[in-house]
Amino acid sequence: MSVNKFALIRYKTIDQCLQNRFRKWTLEDLIEKVSEALYEYEGIKGVSKRTIQSDLQLMRSDKLGYNAPIIVKEKKYYSYEKAGYSITKIPINGADVEKMKEIVGILKQFNGFSYFDEMGEMISKLENNLYRTTHQSRNCIQFETNKLLKGIEHIYPLYQSVLNKKSLLIEYKSFKAKESKHQIYFPYLLKEYRNRWFLIVKPKKGNTLLNLALDRILEFQELPNEPFVEYEGVDFDRYFDDLLGVTKSEKDRANKVVLHINKANAPYILTKPLHASQTILKENDTGILFRIDVVVNFELEREILGFGESMKVLSPRFLRTNIKKRLAMAYKNYEKEEN
Repeated sequence: MSVNKFALIRYKTIDQCLQNRFRKWTLEDLIEKVSEALYEYEGIKGVSKRTIQSDLQLMRSDKLGYNAPIIVKEKKYYSYEKAGYSITKIPINGADVEKMKEIVGILKQFNGFSYFDEMGEMISKLENNLYRTTHQSRNCIQFETNKLLKGIEHIYPLYQSVLNKKSLLIEYKSFKAKESKHQIYFPYLLKEYRNRWFLIVKPKKGNTLLNLALDRILEFQELPNEPFVEYEGVDFDRYFDDLLGVTKSEKDRANKVVLHINKANAPYILTKPLHASQTILKENDTGILFRIDVVVNFELEREILGFGESMKVLSPRFLRTNIKKRLAMAYKNYEKEEN
């Protein structure tokens, strides 16, 4: 059964709504959300009640292979019976595979042009997954991934919220908190660091930028009646240029961090610099002395500690002291076991 792009927009929008168990969805709510999506993507105004009812019935059926467990609560509210269900998680059919192969073929024609430099990895991922689907063969290329990582399903709807400047009500539970909290946030940026995603926001009650890990977001919903507040004075395209990771406050400034790495491990630093600001200061038989201009944060310390005995901090002094203390504590942990 062929599915046109308008139908796909409707199914995807309904799916995103029903995944959000934080809100009760009436048929009118779904019609409103689908209408907004169709207008945004295709400039189409409105969608009929009968169309959405037909879409819900089709999503429940096996015609498209969805078999979506859509239920109606209190004879009024639509929801997925199973938490975490999404039509996007089911295997795609043969017709969809062929269409995706055509799309990948078109993208490959553009790959190599400077404007599309960053598409190479994405195209390789798509082509590899499609090849495995159609040929049932092993991977030809493996990318870093974590199948146990939570929150990936939030990326697209949160991206839309950032893009369209929508205020959000988010239920969030940090690692240190015993219970989750509901709070209104204004989202500004989605950022990935080492296969983990973060949403950069400002809470309504507060002026400090925060990083919310997507794997700690339990539920969220857009608040159409809550005015969105821009964050003035920050260029988010450059905000993270002076650090490793995502941990930073607006007041933080880069430090001149001078490090020494021994000769055996020097090639790792030369072929994969720790940061774009990396500068080689001195190279001799003992190793390499180099500098990076970055904010000193948790991620930087973890990176340095990851090199173990092969790396030494020369400055700034407070970072050198912190690393010495952490290494001493690590040594004591082993010493306790031996005693």
